[in-house]
Amino acid sequence: MGRDLYSYLVYARTRPVFGRLAYYTLKLLGVEIPRSVHIGKDFLLEHGGFGVVIHRSSEIGNRVKIYPGVTLGRADIYRPADQSRFAGIVIEDDVILSPGAKVLCKDGVLRVGRRTVIGANAVLLESTGENEIWAGIPARRVGQRP
Repeated sequence: MGRDLYSYLVYARTRPVFGRLAYYTLKLLGVEIPRSVHIGKDFLLEHGGFGVVIHRSSEIGNRVKIYPGVTLGRADIYRPADQSRFAGIVIEDDVILSPGAKVLCKDGVLRVGRRTVIGANAVLLESTGENEIWAGIPARRVGQRP
């Protein structure tokens, strides 16, 4: 299956008639992106995005690349959802989320700044600035994008 099919399904999941079918097809392919997640233009699920899980309170900007195994979600899953202070995750334009990256928010809104790169298997627990490179567990700023 080509990149075009995944992109088609990601955008089709919000359509009234075929949206549910597209959503469940993505789930069968190993990608969990709820219909409530707003996604900007030119979004890429690299290599099919197998294992990608995105929380329903997330927002994804334009030209974002997400690799397999990425998770966007709550850091306080030990609490019942109605007791969580998690409000959402915002991924701004031109962000790259490398394979296995986890973006987890405990309180309020976690924002990944424009053109930021989150490294492979990093666990990001705080908001970032623009043009930054983050890596590690927990993730720390390790550089600046040119």
